[in-house]
Amino acid sequence: MVGREQGQSPLYCLDQVKYVVELAKALADTKGVYRVDLLTRQISSPDLDWSYGEPIEMLSCPSDTDANVAGDSGGAYIIRLPCGPPEKYIPKESLWPYIPEFVDRALAHIVGMARGLGEQSDGGKPTWPYVIHGHYADAGEAAARISGALNVPMVLTGHSLGRNKFEQLLKQGRLSREDINCTYKIVRRIEAEELGLDTAEMVVTSTRQEIEEQWGLYDGFDLKLERKLRMRRRRGVSCLGRYMPRMVVIPPGMDFSNVTPQDSSEGDGDLKALIGPDRTQSKRNLPPIWSEIMRFFTNPHKPMILALSRPDPKKNVTTLLKAFGECRPLRELANLTLILGNRDDIEEMSAGSSTVLTAVLKLIDRYDLYGQVAYPKHHRQSEVPDIYRLAAKTKGVFINPALVEPFGLTLIEAAAYGLPTVATKNGGPVDIHKALNNGLLVNPHDQKAIADALLKLVADKNMWLECRKSGLKNIHRYSWPEHCRNYLSHVEHCRSRHPVTRLEIEQSVEEPMSDSLKDVDDLSIKFSVDMDVKMNGDVDPTTRQRAVIDALARRKHQSENTMNSEPNFCPGRRQRLFVIAADCYKIDGGYSDEVQRIIHSVMTAGRSRPPTGRTGYVFLTGSTLAEVHEVLKTCHVEVEDFDALICCSGSEVYYPWKDLTVDVEYGALVEHKWPGENVHSVIPRLARVDDAAEDDILADDGEASSSRCYAYSVKPGAKVRRIDDIRQRLRMRGFRCNPLYVRAATRLNVVPLFASRAKALRYLSIRWGIELSYMVVFVCEKGDTDHEDLFVGLHKTVVLNGGTPVGSESLRHGEESYRKDDVVPVDTPNLFHLEVGFDIDSISRVLQIMGMG
Repeated sequence: MVGREQGQSPLYCLDQVKYVVELAKALADTKGVYRVDLLTRQISSPDLDWSYGEPIEMLSCPSDTDANVAGDSGGAYIIRLPCGPPEKYIPKESLWPYIPEFVDRALAHIVGMARGLGEQSDGGKPTWPYVIHGHYADAGEAAARISGALNVPMVLTGHSLGRNKFEQLLKQGRLSREDINCTYKIVRRIEAEELGLDTAEMVVTSTRQEIEEQWGLYDGFDLKLERKLRMRRRRGVSCLGRYMPRMVVIPPGMDFSNVTPQDSSEGDGDLKALIGPDRTQSKRNLPPIWSEIMRFFTNPHKPMILALSRPDPKKNVTTLLKAFGECRPLRELANLTLILGNRDDIEEMSAGSSTVLTAVLKLIDRYDLYGQVAYPKHHRQSEVPDIYRLAAKTKGVFINPALVEPFGLTLIEAAAYGLPTVATKNGGPVDIHKALNNGLLVNPHDQKAIADALLKLVADKNMWLECRKSGLKNIHRYSWPEHCRNYLSHVEHCRSRHPVTRLEIEQSVEEPMSDSLKDVDDLSIKFSVDMDVKMNGDVDPTTRQRAVIDALARRKHQSENTMNSEPNFCPGRRQRLFVIAADCYKIDGGYSDEVQRIIHSVMTAGRSRPPTGRTGYVFLTGSTLAEVHEVLKTCHVEVEDFDALICCSGSEVYYPWKDLTVDVEYGALVEHKWPGENVHSVIPRLARVDDAAEDDILADDGEASSSRCYAYSVKPGAKVRRIDDIRQRLRMRGFRCNPLYVRAATRLNVVPLFASRAKALRYLSIRWGIELSYMVVFVCEKGDTDHEDLFVGLHKTVVLNGGTPVGSESLRHGEESYRKDDVVPVDTPNLFHLEVGFDIDSISRVLQIMGMG
C-alpha cells in the first residue's frame, strides 16, 4: 500500500479473481493509499481472452492529489508475470511446481518498483512494500516466500481451505486418500496453507466460524494457544519463542453504488403494472425476469419468499420446500421463488444438481404447490438485482437455509435491497445477523422452525418493516470503504509486531571508463557528435577523437591485466554467479573426494567465460564455516576465491573479501519468529520416534551449533522422524522453524523459518543486483533435505549425477506427502543434467548451452 501518511510503499495482492480485483481498486481509492499492485500469472493462450497476456493493466487511476504526490505511478494495477508454459492455461492443481518461478519474477518486479519509488521520494533509498497479501493457497505460498525474502509483513486470506475440502471429500466416500491427493494435489495445497500460517502476521477471515471450524484444523493454528499468547504479549510477558498469527474477521466488501432501494411504500406502480388488469400496456419497461417469475403464480399479489443458490444438496432447498408445503398458513400468505442456477435439460446436468432439481419437482407435486412456487429455468447474473427488487416490492423475505454457510454473501445483497432475511445458524450468517439485525436465524434441519420464522416475518408487517430499516441502516458495514478502513487499521497493528529491519541494496560500483568501452565504433559516433568544433584552435575534432579513443583503449588493456592478476570481489562488478551447492558426503557424513573435482571443474570452466573477472563464486552448504575452511584446504582452494560462503543451511552468510565477516543484516532479516533457546532442548524429543530406544536420542552438537543454527548429531541407524513430521510437531506447539537433515543424515540442523539456502541466494541477487537468471547452481542428484528447493526458480541448475552416493532426502517426506513432481516442474528449461562425468569440458559445454558465455 502506498500512502501519504506511510510514504510511498506499495501494497501487493497476489491472485486475480473478481473479489481481489475489487479489493485492489477499493484500496487504491482509499485516502492515504498510493498504489496497489495485484500480481498474477500471465497467459498468452489463443483459448483465452487476449487481456490475460497483457503484462500490465491499470484498474484505477490515482486521484489528482495523489498523482501530484507520487507522479504517474499511483493507482491500482494488475501485473501479469510469466510463470510456467506461457501458451496454455494451467489448472490450480497443477500450478505448484511453478510457484518458485512466479516468486522470482515477483521479487524482480517489487525490487524494480522499490528502486523507482525510492528515487522519486526517498533520496534513492528503496521503498519496500507496506504489506504483501496472499489470497488462496497458491498465492498464499508465493506471498510467504516473498515476505520472507524482503522481511515485509504478510497477510493471508484463505477463502476456501484444503483441509476442510479434504475432510468433505473423505466423508463422501467416493474417492480414497490416494485418489484425492492425486486429483487435487491436496497435500501439497495444505502444506502451502501451513506455510502461509507460519509466515503471516495476520489472517483475514469472513466469519468467526471460519476461524474455529476451518483454520482450527491446521497444525499451525490453535485458537486457545493463540489467545494465551496474545494475553501474554499484552501483559508484556515472554511468549517463550512461540508464535501464532492474529486472526481477524473483516467481512468482504461490496459495491452498493448501484443499489437504490425504494421506500417500502414506493414502487407499487411497477408491481401493479406487472400484475394488474392492463398488463400488456404498461409492463414493457419492466425487467423481463419479473414476468418470467410471476407467470408461475396463481395469486401474484402475495409476498414472495426468495431462495437463490446453486442446486447443491448442501444448500438444503428440499427442506425449505417441505417446510413451505407442510405449513398451510404460510402457503396461504406467501409464494415461494426458487432461483437454482440455469438449466436446459435436467438429465444433462451434473449428478448432484440433477438429483436436487428432481427432488424439487417431486416435492412440488407431492404437496400440490403448482401456482405457488416459481422455478424459472434461466436467468442472467445481471438480472439478480431485479429479482431482489421484485421480492422487496412484494414485501417478501429472503432465505438461506444451507446446512452450513461459510459466509452468506446473498444475505448481504438481499439486505441492500431492503429484504428481511431468514438464515441458517451454522456459519457466517451468525455474524451477518449480529451486524445487520434484519431477520431471524434457524436450525436448517428443523422444518417447523424454518416455517415459523418465515411466517412471523411475512405476517407481522411491523416486524418486517423494522427488519428492513435495520438492514438498510447497517448495510454500510459491508461496504468497500468500511472494509478498507478496518483492513488498513489491522494491517497497521500487525506491522507494529513486525521487525523494522529492511533489506538493503548495495550501490552499484561506478564503472571505470575502461570497462564501459565496449565498442570503438559506438564511441566514435559519440565523439563525432560531442566534438563538432576545434579545440585549442589547433587540433581538429577528428584528430582529437582518435587520440581519446586510443587513450581509452590503453586504459582498458591495463585494467584487464590488473583484473587478471588481482581478483576484485566487489559484488557490483559481477555479471553472474556460479553457486557450488553439491552435497558431496560419504556415509559417515564427511566430505567425499568428489567435492574437489567439482570445485576445480566449475571454477576453471567459469574463469574461461568472458569477460574475465565478471564471474563470482558462492559455496552453499549445510556445514559450518570451520568445516568449509577444512574442505577447501583439502581441495587446495583458497577461501578468497569465493565471493560468499553460505553456511549452516542458509542461516549464515560470510564474505571472504571482507575478511570473512558475517553478514549481520542478513542475520537480522532471518531472525524474525526465531524461538532461539526456547526450542533448543525440545528438538531431540520431537525428532525421536515413539518406539525408538533410549540411546537414539539426538545429541547436541555444540561445535556445529550457532545462535541461528542448532545442530544435533544423529547416530547411525537411529530411529528419527522425517522432516515433515518434525515440522508438524513444531507447528502444533507454536514454534516456527526450518528443520533439515544434512551431511548424509548424520546431522539435524534447525534454523530460523526464513533462513534457507534458496533464500540466501535470493538475498544476494537482490543485494548485489545480479539477476537470478545469471546464477548457475551446481547440485548433486542427492543431498540435504532442502536440495530440492535449489532445483526451482529462475536460476539455472546443473545436476551432477553420480556426484555423491548418499543423501538425506529419504527423511524429507512421509508416505502420504506430495511427490517431487509437485515441487519440480518436469518441463523446466532451467534444469540441466550431466549424466556422464562433470569434468571441465562437460561443464563448459552445458554453460555454453545455457548461454553463459
